[in-house]
Amino acid sequence: MYPEEIVKPMRQELVDAGFSALYTADEVEAALGKEGTTLVVVNSVCGCAARNARPGAIMSLNGEKKPAQIVTVFAGVDKDAVDAARQHMFPFPPSSPSMALFKDGELVHMLERHHIEGNPAELIAENLIDAYKEYC
Repeated sequence: MYPEEIVKPMRQELVDAGFSALYTADEVEAALGKEGTTLVVVNSVCGCAARNARPGAIMSLNGEKKPAQIVTVFAGVDKDAVDAARQHMFPFPPSSPSMALFKDGELVHMLERHHIEGNPAELIAENLIDAYKEYC
């Protein structure tokens, strides 16, 4: 578990952009049980990938189409929430950061860490925007 003082600014970056922070498995299940589209960002302290993941996710929301609901869980901190989210991301192995787009509770698009790491935020946003055009 990471100390809250390390995690807080990273979590807040997404919350300030409108993401709902989920802390429990029940909150994840409730979010993914809603109709419509939901973007789940598995946040991380990993500087090599997460530093572009968060801005990429935020930039992706500036387009015409976007998910009805945007939520985040924090790997290494919110264990129950992350585990619940990852169960819905099967068959993809756990990775953080990662992003998953769900439609009516079904996984329709996935960005794993290896899709994020080494890529600029703009490219991450573009990938998500293309998914929004198809599913939102």
